[in-house]
Amino acid sequence: LSDFFKKVSYGGYEVYLPHRDREGYGFHTEAIGQLAAKGVTLIITVDVGTNAIEAVQFAKERGVDVIITDHHEVMNTLPDAVAVLNPKLGEYPFKDICGAAVAFKLVQALLAEGKRRGIPEFATVPEGWEKWLLDLVGIATVADMVPLVGENRALAHFGLTVLRKSPRLGIVAICKALRLKQNELSEDDIGFSIAPRINAASRMGEPDTALKLLTTDDRMEAERLAAHLEELNASRKGVVSAMVRQARKNVATRFTSEDKVVVVGNPEWKPALCGLAANSILGDRSGVVCVWGRDALGRLKGSCRSDGSVSLMELFNSAGDLFEHAGGHERSGGFSVSHEKVHTLPEMLKSAADVLASREAAPVREPDAHITLPEITRRAFAEVSRLAPFGVGNPKPVFLIARSSITSVKRFGKEKNHVEIQIACKESGASARAYDFFKSPEDFSQVPVAGTSANILASIERDSYRGGLALRIVDVLPA
Repeated sequence: LSDFFKKVSYGGYEVYLPHRDREGYGFHTEAIGQLAAKGVTLIITVDVGTNAIEAVQFAKERGVDVIITDHHEVMNTLPDAVAVLNPKLGEYPFKDICGAAVAFKLVQALLAEGKRRGIPEFATVPEGWEKWLLDLVGIATVADMVPLVGENRALAHFGLTVLRKSPRLGIVAICKALRLKQNELSEDDIGFSIAPRINAASRMGEPDTALKLLTTDDRMEAERLAAHLEELNASRKGVVSAMVRQARKNVATRFTSEDKVVVVGNPEWKPALCGLAANSILGDRSGVVCVWGRDALGRLKGSCRSDGSVSLMELFNSAGDLFEHAGGHERSGGFSVSHEKVHTLPEMLKSAADVLASREAAPVREPDAHITLPEITRRAFAEVSRLAPFGVGNPKPVFLIARSSITSVKRFGKEKNHVEIQIACKESGASARAYDFFKSPEDFSQVPVAGTSANILASIERDSYRGGLALRIVDVLPA
């Protein structure tokens, strides 16, 4: 939207990014009051607002119109806004586009209408210019983990196409800082490298840093901001690691593997980081994980993650008046809770989960095909890559490499928190490097040991570390 306003030479706007720790995620009256006092008469939301009935009414009473662009589930009647753009409303043919994609749709419509009306500033915009915004839509589609099927598949595919040639100096700078080849960027580069650094800005209390990086026209500033984001991301990793260690201890002492819902919290934890901690804990178990902390104003807020066996939206709706605010998606959500009720969260959410219709958790991943080490070639990788981009709803093909000889097992990374296995085929002499991040040998169904054989369940990856191809381990199974 910012790029669009610049393109049509409209300068009467500003981008307001809420501070996660002081304001949280919602569309809040505090921000509306500040903006109204500055003379703002229209607010366009992005990725928020579908259920903000009171906030929109507050804005209306102060003479501020609101256009909502959002993609979250509709939990109540709609707010009294000028317009609510949400794919989950009406007859839009694809319900699962992300918030940035909804904003992109608004830009498309505004450009078409402006040209239809013959507005000079719109008429001079080259036909199809808006495709250059797809780099951001592609990043957001992958990062928000929406299903990569239907329209999202197209947005991610063409988003990556644009991202690989994006002229944004911030994108160029972040690729340079991370030693990524921009013309070869993949969805994995977004998910594991680019998105975490962009998100680190708001998680660590500096949301405008990411905005500046993506909009700057100054190469030196872009490189400085990319370096600063790297520092913020490193700091974020350290804080989250400490949270996860403490959370795991709490889970081990207070919950069993049979519990459908676990809730852990600490007033010292930053709510902006609770979702990342919840993701890590969910990697250890099934069901729902909720993690809460306290923001800068003393409010208790948290994030929940689900493996799909329990819908968070159904869970929130079944919890009665437990939460002050709650919302999100089936597998990812957030909430705020009073100091009085925070201690009842585990019991109340367990009861709510028990009354919901039971669903089976995601099944154990079965291989899509069997493959031998000599068959892992660039041609095979090219064939598999035609199915990309991969993500939720379109997972990478997983292959079974049967009876592989394990020649070595080692940890790697600064903290030795990643695992690498060298495997070989006795008959052909072929070998391969197999690895996974944030895993130890003990995390697999069978602990890999040098000198033994195992069945390796893995996807084929481009090896950015050593060149050539490698295997990304899904599991190690008995041969």
